[in-house]
Amino acid sequence: MKAIVHEGKEGLNGLSYRDIYELETTPGNVKVKLKAAGMNRRDIAVTSRHKPDQPALVLGSDGAGVITEVGAGVTNVKTGDEVVINPGLGWKENSDAPPQGFEIMGFPDHGTFGEYVVVPGDHVEAKPAHLSWEEAGVLPLAALTAYRVIFTRGKVKKGDTVLLPGIGSGVLTFALKFAKALGARVIVTSRSEEKLEAAKKLGADRAINTQSDWNNELQDEQIDLVVESIGRATFNKSLGVVRKGGTIVTFGATTEDEVEIDIRKFFYGQYNLLGSTMGSAEEFKEMLEFITANDIKPELDRVFKLSQYKEAFEYLRDTKNFGKIGFTVEG
Repeated sequence: MKAIVHEGKEGLNGLSYRDIYELETTPGNVKVKLKAAGMNRRDIAVTSRHKPDQPALVLGSDGAGVITEVGAGVTNVKTGDEVVINPGLGWKENSDAPPQGFEIMGFPDHGTFGEYVVVPGDHVEAKPAHLSWEEAGVLPLAALTAYRVIFTRGKVKKGDTVLLPGIGSGVLTFALKFAKALGARVIVTSRSEEKLEAAKKLGADRAINTQSDWNNELQDEQIDLVVESIGRATFNKSLGVVRKGGTIVTFGATTEDEVEIDIRKFFYGQYNLLGSTMGSAEEFKEMLEFITANDIKPELDRVFKLSQYKEAFEYLRDTKNFGKIGFTVEG
């Protein structure tokens, strides 16, 4: 089969689009002929985590397609079913944190940037009927991450005010849509005026420049939850505007990982700081039900062919996207 493969060199220079063997369908697993796949910043990180001396790796965590083979013991799906893939392996029930052994598709094992993929039978769910193949293909990782951030960790409710610094990523565009569907007030920040305008069209109540003085800009707001995914560049600005007793949920860091905080200010303010990453299979099913009930679709920025992998990876690396980036799968 044709696939985007990483091998031989660290970083994006190790990528190619070539023929590679198809995996066999073993008991408990299903084979999916992929129609579309989605990119995440994780895919860029994997090109550095996957070392030149390791075997060739098919990248990709997100995907949707049609089941072509069903392994022994799988009863929840059949050949011909249209499915989306849950990329979080080994986390079934909702819990405080992922269990030991939790992995994400696309590293260390093969992922979805190819014509076929073999996955556990209990990690596919019916494709929501209101989504196109491209929308379904980019949905899983970002929507699941946003769902856990907004619902499980952030516990957002109607009337809350949510701040989303650095709007534009797939996760944050889902977080915006989920929070608005709950009846929350949403404020976003970005350095890009174009992205601020796009966010307002999606329902953001206010949009401010990331490099502005947030304390001045937001002095009339009571912010209940901040969703932090930038890191050092904005963390203390976020801590400076969340209400006393409010919550920061962080799921990533696009700038430096390490931050310094005034711990005395933190404990006097009675703040809550929560980490989050991905989500369980239980939350994945809940997320699919929620987007179906509320007719929510991914914000699809651009779709590439697998053979356009170089342009796609550079586009995501340079943060040109507003929303999700997808691949259509040829063949």
